[in-house]
Amino acid sequence: MTVLDDGIDDLANRLLRQCEARGLALLTAESLTGGLIAATLSAVPGAGQVLAGGFITYSPEMKISVLNVDPAVIVAHGVVSEEVARAMARGALRYGGGGSALALAVTGVAGPGPDPGGVPAGTVHIACIVRDGPELHRAYAFGDFGREVVRRRTVRGALELAMQAL
Repeated sequence: MTVLDDGIDDLANRLLRQCEARGLALLTAESLTGGLIAATLSAVPGAGQVLAGGFITYSPEMKISVLNVDPAVIVAHGVVSEEVARAMARGALRYGGGGSALALAVTGVAGPGPDPGGVPAGTVHIACIVRDGPELHRAYAFGDFGREVVRRRTVRGALELAMQAL
């Protein structure tokens, strides 16, 4: 069982098996989840065959320096945006080597309350990119139901989006 117990472990297992069957390395770039997606995936036996690594880039500066997110994109759209989520996923793909890879990125506000820029708690953007394949995005407005609820829903949403990309 993973760090989450509401059926997400089965979803994580299915995602890893699908990636393995397609020869895809999986990378994560996480902000509000703080590594919870990677932790959920790595709890599945055999995850090391697929999970290449993950990045926790909580601050804008880390998104810029580690994932190569263009500062102009953050200024223009805000750190919690579709554009930043997509840029984070593209940045993670850089570390996937030249082979086939799937990158999953999340940015958002877990709460309580809005972020300093006024983005409401529960606002989440998820991007999933398969190298030489689909590039998907999904936005959520989960509401201000507490950090753990928002984070758990984000993990589920991210895994579901990755399954959709496959």
